[in-house]
Amino acid sequence: MNLPYTVVLVDLDGTVMDSAPGITRTLAVALEELGLPVPPPSRLLEFVGPPILDGLRDVAGIEGAEARQVLDRYRARYRVTGAFEAEPYPGVREALEALGRTAPLAIATSKPESVAVRILEHFGFAPLFTVIAGASDDETRSEKADVITRALELLVERGVDVSRPVMIGDRVHDVAGAAAHGIPAILASWGYGAPEEAAGTVAIAASPGELPALVAAGAPDHP
Repeated sequence: MNLPYTVVLVDLDGTVMDSAPGITRTLAVALEELGLPVPPPSRLLEFVGPPILDGLRDVAGIEGAEARQVLDRYRARYRVTGAFEAEPYPGVREALEALGRTAPLAIATSKPESVAVRILEHFGFAPLFTVIAGASDDETRSEKADVITRALELLVERGVDVSRPVMIGDRVHDVAGAAAHGIPAILASWGYGAPEEAAGTVAIAASPGELPALVAAGAPDHP
């Protein structure tokens, strides 16, 4: 017998929002302005989801002070225009509304928290979430496990029962971040992840409409 989840943590990029156009465009501009090579479109998509500094290191081989320069250029444009070059996935609002009728919802994103709030407010999604947790502006908190820690702390402050959370996300970073807390994860396969990133998840959702039933199935009744 499974127990109902008490709270649902939700990733933003690739799960709620198709934000790739704004992220990849903004990054390409930042790299061009600094005279750095721009990865091909297929590789730029790898930046969607994980922290930008991780992507610069892993995809573009850029680290240290140079990576910080790129990040500063990226943020300057992204906060003004890139953040809103996005669209909610079809059916995701209805799925979130249905989920919210069964358990509180929280955003847990590696995007800076201040930007995530602006995006969700812009698209009218903010009221669906009890808390919105993201990376700190200085990137000292950017790994998904750390963001989940913040989300859980904010939820506890709001009096939410966090004893049986579930994480919904589209990338291996979401799955690994949840696993670091012993939290089961559901993969949003409409996002930016590859099929192998579903390893370790408790379920795979092919569309947002499948989420309410998967979450309703509950958590396994064991540690």
